[in-house]
Amino acid sequence: MWTFARMHAELYAPAVERWNAKQPTAATRIDLSLLGVLAVEQRMMSAFLSGLPSADLIEAERRIAARAFAGPIEAVGFLDLTDRIERDGLRDKINPSSFTPWSKSGRVFGLPHDVHPMMLAYRADIVEAAGIDVSTIKTWDDFVRVLSPLLKNPDGSRRDDRMLLNLWETQIDMIEALTLQAGGGAIDSKGLPMLEHEANARAISHIALWTRGASPIAAEVAYFDGTGHKLMRDGFVIATFAPDWMCNFWRKEVPQLAGKLKLMPLPAWDVGGARTSVWGGTMLGIPRTAKDPDALWEFAKHLYLSRELAQELYVKGDIITPVRELWDDPVFDAPDPFFGGQRKGRMYIELAPQVPERFSSPFGALALARLQSATSEVCAAAREMQATSIEPLLPIAREALRRAQADTMRHVRRNRFFAELSEQSAPAGGAP
Repeated sequence: MWTFARMHAELYAPAVERWNAKQPTAATRIDLSLLGVLAVEQRMMSAFLSGLPSADLIEAERRIAARAFAGPIEAVGFLDLTDRIERDGLRDKINPSSFTPWSKSGRVFGLPHDVHPMMLAYRADIVEAAGIDVSTIKTWDDFVRVLSPLLKNPDGSRRDDRMLLNLWETQIDMIEALTLQAGGGAIDSKGLPMLEHEANARAISHIALWTRGASPIAAEVAYFDGTGHKLMRDGFVIATFAPDWMCNFWRKEVPQLAGKLKLMPLPAWDVGGARTSVWGGTMLGIPRTAKDPDALWEFAKHLYLSRELAQELYVKGDIITPVRELWDDPVFDAPDPFFGGQRKGRMYIELAPQVPERFSSPFGALALARLQSATSEVCAAAREMQATSIEPLLPIAREALRRAQADTMRHVRRNRFFAELSEQSAPAGGAP
């Protein structure tokens, strides 16, 4: 078995030992190996395309796994697990949206590792000292209105050392998360680009207004470097996007934030809308060439459906399990001192059913790159016109997304299989 995550390898080791202790021969024992992300991707694709040796189990991150879905369904390098999932009742046991990144044409090729709902982590020490009640924030418009007093000096002038939101125009994970929350995204259920979507235009127009408009409320604070950590400690941004796994990162890398952060659901785009999105994701797959898929399937269930592993994954990694029947575990109700005593596991679990569906495609990375380029174009317009609302930005966003869609589709049409799909999806007399 190959995995790309050190924490995963450390958590899995005891479960692998328990499994191996019960195996009568070496043939069904598991040898767990930790590889870098690039090494997993290169070895996986070499195996699928050239017949080179592969692991019998591959734990793959979402964008790596997507490369396996470039051709027709019979060419996918992973074993189709759909019948096994149905036979063992896993459709009902696992959060539905956790299956879609590993699916193609209704068939499932990976067992989900996670859900990764997203909240906002906010500087509770600053917000509460100002007497602000975040429970009144229901929408993104509320977020800006309710928290805007934090941008002012006592004399009413604008502070230059604080922003409300950690967001910038080149952070594609955040752009994708916000478009997904709005009901859009980069890829549709057939694996085709869907950039020219009104929800995407709305989301990137807001991003442009927040980051480059006349009164910006968002700025860049890097997640994974020392400069960003210092800016977070200094309270330069009030709120930062927080999938469940990010909580563990801050706990280890920025311990000075302990007791200063709290979590809240994402503000919705509209009243009653989704209060979460998603960032990241991992699956466990069995290559088609594996010699004993039934034994490997039993091990995959032993690993991913285990209550003990779900507990360890949360306690040591802050990640909630996608297995719904394990959501009643008391471990998720434990107060977390790092986040002001909040029962954050339960908070993430309550949001899990709202996590938007995502779909895999070999064109996913390209579509996201074009989405980011369109966002940058709208941001430039917002800065030039000193925008104060999204209305003048929306037509610019629609046109930028139209060109982004057309450019991405030129690449799609070079792929024979996806070219046929795109023709089937095109409306009469027009491009898809």
